[in-house]
Parts: sequence; C-alpha cells; structure tokens
Amino acid sequence: MTENGSAAASVPLLVVDGANVVGSVPDGWWRDRQGAAERLRDRLAAYAEPGLPGLPGPVEVVLVVEGAARGVAPVAGVRVEAAPGSGDDRIVELVEQAAGRSVLVVTADRELRRRVTRRGAEVTGPRTVRG
Repeated sequence: MTENGSAAASVPLLVVDGANVVGSVPDGWWRDRQGAAERLRDRLAAYAEPGLPGLPGPVEVVLVVEGAARGVAPVAGVRVEAAPGSGDDRIVELVEQAAGRSVLVVTADRELRRRVTRRGAEVTGPRTVRG
C-alpha cells in the first residue's frame, strides 16, 4: 500500500507518445491516424502483465493520443489519454502526476525526452514497443 492507499501507485507507469511511435515507421499511417493508433494500442496491451526489458510487469500502460487519433478507445491493459492540446504537454503532466513512481516514456522526440527526464522519468525509443 502506498501513502495514498493505492497499491496501484507502486506499479510502474509506461507512457507512450502515440504520435511519435506511430510516425516512426512510414507505413501509411497518415492515411488513417486513428487506425494506426488503434493498432499501436492493441500491441501495447501485450506489455501490461509482463512489462518490458528493464521494466518488469505488471505495468500501467498509458497511450497518449492527439489530433485525428483522439477517438481511440481504451482496451484491457491500456488506458488511452486523449490530449486536449499538445500530446507532449499531456505526457509531461502524466509524469508529474506520477511523482514517486517508476516511469518509462516511449518517444524519440528530443525535446520531450529532455522535459520528462528532468522530471525523473526514464526514456526509451519507439523500437521498444514497435515489435
């Protein structure tokens, strides 16, 4: 139990920059941004229980989407956060809200990497979850 009474708060948090990860491979994602984000969401569900190398499971998986992908629904094992504005700003907010937890952010965005590491998060690139 954590001080706020939630055992879930001790579970590591995996935050995925949906636009950055989807955009990391030129596979036609721009023709169907929501579909591309849904395919990523479905792949991410596989990490909820086992975790990732260096981040043992279970983990709380959060996919941050923006723009045309805002309509993506959550699935078992993946919470979807639709950023009202900048996805990067929402990711920073999530990292700040997770103070005291182990947080891994998946992105290749250099500025976002700098912002979240200054707030205590670890960072890995899109290949980690692209399969």
